[in-house]
Amino acid sequence: MDPLYQQTHKQVHEIQSRMGRLETADKQSVQIVENEIQASIDQIFSRLERLEILSSKEPPNKRQNAKLRVDQLKYDVQHLQTALRNFQHRRHAREQQERQREELLSRTFTTNGTQKKILDIANMLGLSNTVMRLIEKRAFQDKYFMIAPLRCQGPSMGLLVIHKMDSETTTAWLSCPPGTQGSCQTAHFGGRSAGCSR
Repeated sequence: MDPLYQQTHKQVHEIQSRMGRLETADKQSVQIVENEIQASIDQIFSRLERLEILSSKEPPNKRQNAKLRVDQLKYDVQHLQTALRNFQHRRHAREQQERQREELLSRTFTTNGTQKKILDIANMLGLSNTVMRLIEKRAFQDKYFMIAPLRCQGPSMGLLVIHKMDSETTTAWLSCPPGTQGSCQTAHFGGRSAGCSR
């Protein structure tokens, strides 16, 4: 029983050190480490069953102490199992929050009702007031980036039409023979100059 107990005890301490590494593992390797820890925990549980059988076969004067040691190991392993499940739950919740934040930040705000709903979700996810203000400011600026070009486009088109008409009138005036520019009358019919009167 003692060699099996020592191996199991050593394995429990190895799992405890791996649990510490789990907190600092990157996203790609965290799943691998979790699976390794779970496999070790499952192996320890099967060893504990064997240890319980062996402790019941110990001599009466050692039996109580052997059962206490096995129970302590069982308690430690159950604690590690719970810690691993809690870590997995926190990781899944954190990943879901990150996905929801990314989705929220990629949306554009269309109406005040939608904006209020999205801000309520952001508040529920724990986004700070500063981040929510930045989102509101971005939506406000996006509105101006869309409206400003439209407001500038109308007058610029009008100026372009006026400039086109002025250049045609000037061209017709310059096409009159020298000395007759003062008496040159230009009439525009369909964009063409009627010519000069002499």
